[in-house]
Amino acid sequence: MKVIILAGGSGTRLWPLSRTNYPKQFLKLNGMDQSIFQLTVQRCLKITTLDDIFIVTGKNYKFLISGQIEEMGYTAVMENILLEPQAKNTLPAIYYGVKAIREKGDDIVAVFPSDHLINDEDVLIESILKGRQLAEKYLLTFGVCPASPETGYGYIKPGKDLGTGFIVDEFKEKPDFETAKKYVDSGYLWNCGMFMFNSSLFSAEVETYCPEVFKAFATEDVSESFHNTPSISIDYGVMEKSNHVAVIPLKLEWNDLGSFATFYDEYDARKNEHGNVIFNNEILIDSFDNMIYSDGDKAIVAIGVKDLVVVDQKDALLICHKDQTQRVKDGVAALKEKGDKRVDYHLTEYRPWGSCTLLEEGRFYKIRRVTVLPGKKLSYQMHYHRSEHWIVVNGTATVVIDGKETLVSSNESVFVKNGCRHRLQNNGKLLLQVIEVQSGIYLEEDDIVRFEDDFDRS
Repeated sequence: MKVIILAGGSGTRLWPLSRTNYPKQFLKLNGMDQSIFQLTVQRCLKITTLDDIFIVTGKNYKFLISGQIEEMGYTAVMENILLEPQAKNTLPAIYYGVKAIREKGDDIVAVFPSDHLINDEDVLIESILKGRQLAEKYLLTFGVCPASPETGYGYIKPGKDLGTGFIVDEFKEKPDFETAKKYVDSGYLWNCGMFMFNSSLFSAEVETYCPEVFKAFATEDVSESFHNTPSISIDYGVMEKSNHVAVIPLKLEWNDLGSFATFYDEYDARKNEHGNVIFNNEILIDSFDNMIYSDGDKAIVAIGVKDLVVVDQKDALLICHKDQTQRVKDGVAALKEKGDKRVDYHLTEYRPWGSCTLLEEGRFYKIRRVTVLPGKKLSYQMHYHRSEHWIVVNGTATVVIDGKETLVSSNESVFVKNGCRHRLQNNGKLLLQVIEVQSGIYLEEDDIVRFEDDFDRS
């Protein structure tokens, strides 16, 4: 069995936790030892091997994905990380993965989004294994048995009983609340966006019902394929049109973290007697059914508030009513229109070699905490208009300046003058942490000259 993990979403409805360059699937949320993406990979390893997992993602996430897989103790299969030149919705993404799989032969393929939280994983795994035979003849989707009426999900109407699953009678769009109640009472299922099928059957159905996508991917040029393909979901493009669609009901706890309203539901165990979800030492007085998610180093007091979502980050603050959480994307759009980089970047940015965190900046200076993983190095580079002071606070740095190599231990520092070629690397087994003070007139990307490609984008 092969698996496709869809890992290209930007998660704008969970801003400011989720940013374009580090979206929700890569986050380790409060109380989690692994990111949502890592949990998805771990789940998939229960049904197949890492060699048979294909990850379709945006071009900016390649090293995030490989780094998170390595953090799990595995070696990433780089040829299985399939990069989308541009986002064109789920059908082109899935077909891209299926095409790569078929180059090695047809097989049963399971498709999972990378941003879903699933309790009772064994229920899902058992349903997948039982559904393999059905997937030879049908495009299978999985429908979660609703816990309550929900307007944020599409619905599936099951029809004829096939034993393991049911023929799909109809797909329904996201309803209003009263319609959602009728769907739940009538046995409809939530459309959770997980699929399974034979790769040959899927390709044939795409050719029949969405020939524009099929023709776009006839070329071997991936950029050309994504340029030519329409942006369309698998539901609109194939599932709602095909005569070979079945659904397997899932009785489990599932959350797609599609908004902070569902985020609130995920942390039901943290609710106090007044329905408030808090993560640190926030103080709430005469306040009910709120969620406050903060970085944890700020005193937060809320008095006389109800049904609010407050997400506090060091560089951004979100305050909204719980019934308005779907509109967070509108706030992101407004920030993007203003050219605000906080839409795209956290204060901490992750790189193939580690991470860097912006601590403070002014017109002529920038202070960052640079973390370099064992055995990793930055590119050999030079700056025309800025100098750098490096203070080692943990580990031992190997510093190369104009070809001369020096070891700089914890509590020691080194000065890199503008115009000097330099590199920072960690040859040790401990995490290297450096406080970097940049000073100069120009701090933009075009001030950097690199002399070799070490996959660094700092």
